[in-house]
Amino acid sequence: MHPHLHTKDNRACEEVMDILDECHARGFLWKSMGMCNGAKTAVNKCLRAQRLERTKANREAAKAKNQEIKAKWAEIDANS
Repeated sequence: MHPHLHTKDNRACEEVMDILDECHARGFLWKSMGMCNGAKTAVNKCLRAQRLERTKANREAAKAKNQEIKAKWAEIDANS
């Protein structure tokens, strides 16, 4: 199972997801013949880009938090 696509984290990909939904709505044969593959690839690329942006932001936040913790421990060690 995959997570829901239309969430607040994926707002930037909403347009390409709508295109994929429209393609899927054309029917099973349309999907099974590979007519939606381009739209699916575009959605995957967009979601990957969004995930990489979130990963980068999370990594930067973790580095800042670690530096803050190190500074507090250094202050504790200096005062002990």
